[in-house]
Amino acid sequence: QVQVVESGGGLVQPGGSLRLSCAASGTIFSINDMGWYRQAPGMQRELVALITSGGKTNYADSVKGRFTISRDNAKNTMYLQMNSLKPEDTAVYYCNADSRRNRDSPYLRYWGQGTQVTVSS
Repeated sequence: QVQVVESGGGLVQPGGSLRLSCAASGTIFSINDMGWYRQAPGMQRELVALITSGGKTNYADSVKGRFTISRDNAKNTMYLQMNSLKPEDTAVYYCNADSRRNRDSPYLRYWGQGTQVTVSS
């Protein structure tokens, strides 16, 4: 089994910064894509950013130029640096990891429980 845990959320003023972390652990042979999603109250979960095992990234238009996704493959950990935060960034942030347990296994997607980010003065 694989566990995915987010950390780093909290309350920040508009214009401030936060760094989220996402750590995957358990029976892991390799991790392919990893991603950050967010869900605001009454809204559907939406993609924030994705990163491949090779480091290729993709961002939602709403966060381009403000958020940076990165990962440390040796530690099975992913990060989201969030700068110039806006009230509309307020949401629960979830991470996922596409992981396989051995060379012959398919990749399965695992989700974390989420971390709350609140941007407010």
